[in-house]
Amino acid sequence: MKKVIALMVVFLSTAYFTPVQAQEIEWVNLEQAQKLNEKKETAKWIIVDMNTSWCGPCRMMERNTFTDSGVIELMNANFHAVKFNAEGPDDVTFNGKVYSNPGYDASRGSGRNAMHQLSSHFKISGYPTLVVIDEKGEILQLIVGYQSPGNMISVLNGLIEKQSNE
Repeated sequence: MKKVIALMVVFLSTAYFTPVQAQEIEWVNLEQAQKLNEKKETAKWIIVDMNTSWCGPCRMMERNTFTDSGVIELMNANFHAVKFNAEGPDDVTFNGKVYSNPGYDASRGSGRNAMHQLSSHFKISGYPTLVVIDEKGEILQLIVGYQSPGNMISVLNGLIEKQSNE
């Protein structure tokens, strides 16, 4: 009986103190990501998910790709993840310059709207697009289109390898 109780105590304490993997991507805004990159100990490449409210493949990535445990683990450990509505009304500062959407029309609701100035700066040609930015704020790569969880893991591993070669 003492052995059973001892095993139960060991099992329960192990289960209680085992760290739990993050269940979702730790999204920050672009300004927060840049602020984190000011300190060497929190500097990481930034991945900006440029999406829109009407984009079907964008919603698929939210449901399928960004909820995948492998994607979540790689994103949280190696990148600052940013979601940005590429046709939204919010002003954003990137590399010291403020970008806005002067053509935004709130009456359009969740339909197509004017392209945000940041989308133009990033040269976005379709949605979704992932913009990869290094710690210094240099745009390294655009990844256009839907990325399945498996493909996204391959993309992230490739980016991690590029980071380690710098």
